[in-house]
Amino acid sequence: MSPAKPKAGKRAAASRFKQLRGQLAHHNQRYYVDDDPEISDTDYDDLLRELREIEDANPELQTPDSPTQRVGGRPLERFPQVTHAEPMLSLGNARDADELRAWAERVENRLKRFDISAREIRYVTEPKIDGLAISLTYEDGVMVRGATRGDGRIGEDVTQNLRTIKEIPLEIEEAPKMVEVRGEIYLPLADFARLNEQRAAAGEPTFANPRNSAAGSIRQLDPKMAASRPLSMWTYGIGARSGWEPASHSEILEWLRKRGFRVNPDVAQLAGVEEVEQRCLWWQDRRDELDFEIDGVVVKVDDRGLQRELGVAGREPRWAVAWKFPPTTATTTLNDVVWNVGRTGRMLPFAILEPVQVGGVTVSTATLHNEEDLERKDVRKGDEVVVMRAGDVIPQVVSPIIQRRRKGLRKPKPPKKCPVCETPTVKPGDGVWTICPNRTGCPGQVFQHVKHFRGAMDIEGLGEKNAARFLGEGLISDAADIYDLDAARIEKLDGFGATSAQALISEIERSKSQPFARVLYGLGIPGVGFVNAESLAEHFGSIDALLAAQPAEIEEAEGIGPILAEQIVEELSEERARELIERLRRAGLRLELDESERRTEGGPLEGKTIVLTGSLPELTREEATRMIKRAGGKVSSSVSRNTDHVVAGDSPGSKLAKAEELGVAVLDEAGLRKLAG
Repeated sequence: MSPAKPKAGKRAAASRFKQLRGQLAHHNQRYYVDDDPEISDTDYDDLLRELREIEDANPELQTPDSPTQRVGGRPLERFPQVTHAEPMLSLGNARDADELRAWAERVENRLKRFDISAREIRYVTEPKIDGLAISLTYEDGVMVRGATRGDGRIGEDVTQNLRTIKEIPLEIEEAPKMVEVRGEIYLPLADFARLNEQRAAAGEPTFANPRNSAAGSIRQLDPKMAASRPLSMWTYGIGARSGWEPASHSEILEWLRKRGFRVNPDVAQLAGVEEVEQRCLWWQDRRDELDFEIDGVVVKVDDRGLQRELGVAGREPRWAVAWKFPPTTATTTLNDVVWNVGRTGRMLPFAILEPVQVGGVTVSTATLHNEEDLERKDVRKGDEVVVMRAGDVIPQVVSPIIQRRRKGLRKPKPPKKCPVCETPTVKPGDGVWTICPNRTGCPGQVFQHVKHFRGAMDIEGLGEKNAARFLGEGLISDAADIYDLDAARIEKLDGFGATSAQALISEIERSKSQPFARVLYGLGIPGVGFVNAESLAEHFGSIDALLAAQPAEIEEAEGIGPILAEQIVEELSEERARELIERLRRAGLRLELDESERRTEGGPLEGKTIVLTGSLPELTREEATRMIKRAGGKVSSSVSRNTDHVVAGDSPGSKLAKAEELGVAVLDEAGLRKLAG
């Protein structure tokens, strides 16, 4: 090999090194200082990883101010600066099990020289909150200062803003003379979406993700701005301290918890990388149940002595790593707004997007919910928009990025004709939705209703594609026709055989035993979701009693207001609705409450409100609900100060955390059985 090639390689590396440093400096400014990122965390990590690889191969290029050696961006000049007594470091990333094992192997190999085997190393896992890292300094138990991470060494003094967050204790008991508490400020997902809607409606710049909304709220000069937003904090560790040397990270978390700091209840201490890997996958599976954004799992060596031996490399501790998840929010271009028709005739808008990776999948369409939501968000064709996806939930457009909007973009309008049947649309004078009035003849509405009914009755094998196919083949024309299907007709269709056809018929037959509340929900009455259907079923006891009721009587059912009561009477008075009900009655569906479903007066749970969360060992959700009702109790879907008990099983999600936060009593299945008698 000629000597010219290595020189050319060095020149190329130096050129790419300079380019990467410029790009990373720009993106650090956008993310940490401006709170307005242009690229995803994954893309940023790719750039940083490439820079690190060049520095590893060419050590002479690395300097102390390299992005691989420093954290974040410079502090804003409008805030007083704070020098952290102990640097706030960043974390290296592991994107999959192989990279996690490679990190653990490096930890184990480095500790072998101290005669420490892998079996002696214990790890702690905790969710990686996607928020703003902060440090709280307490002197003699009193909070005297709060600062952002800044560049890791120097942060911004945001004490007054942090004092407005109720989860931050202003005083703590039995504290060292000085201690720095480290945590993450965040904005719950629902509040993030609501805040962006409000800002878009006011023509103000919107936030690209929950992390930036939290950062933007804390980095305001007026504390009233931070106080007006529902910010919260999870605490994950300590920095500098005097007169106290904890033995482990677990000890630190317990110390914080006992002093009133919020420490995630699902933090776990584990032995071995296999257990750690399983816990990371567990978090990844349940991240969609949380009401706050996590972008991974932080894994730490628990023993503080081992942490000191492992030390720090550049800006990252060797004793910790972050298993990163695909982001659940992203920004992309809204190419078009198109309209579909729902089961009640309402025009429903959805977005055609420039394809983008969100939550590990490529997203090209997203819901815009409804006409009112579209108007409130002020989303326009050609906008850059924030898209959110959680698990299998349909992606949604959260908001436009107002500050990047081009001039001349027009607000989308609902269509003048139904996109399916071309019937002229109408908008009632007091209504908020444009509708297709062709309730019985619009194929789009019929399909949506059949799909809704199938879901309500939980008929396996009759998915969206088969429902559309049966309608197209003329096998059914509405939901009641499902019960007239026979195996002989179905098995003649391509893709079906005698076995699969009979299996579907068996599922349809099984659905006849679904409780009255499910049938009522399946009717598709506008405004009546499953919770309201349960309330109506319990209040009236039968479909005949509900059909005979007047609006004032329907209002007596829990959760039913006067407008909805009028809508229910209007819908059930129509001939097509009554004909559907009679056909379902003839098919053998349950149109009245079973005695086991009625709430018992005078039972041991009378007057008590119970929330179920997670998977119970033996009882299904419906069995547990019936048990509670038989004992006189009420089942609610959300935890509040009015909740008496939360019954928690496996993978309980955020409801358990909310219960612990509010001091609500938590039971397991055995406790529920005992309470219900």
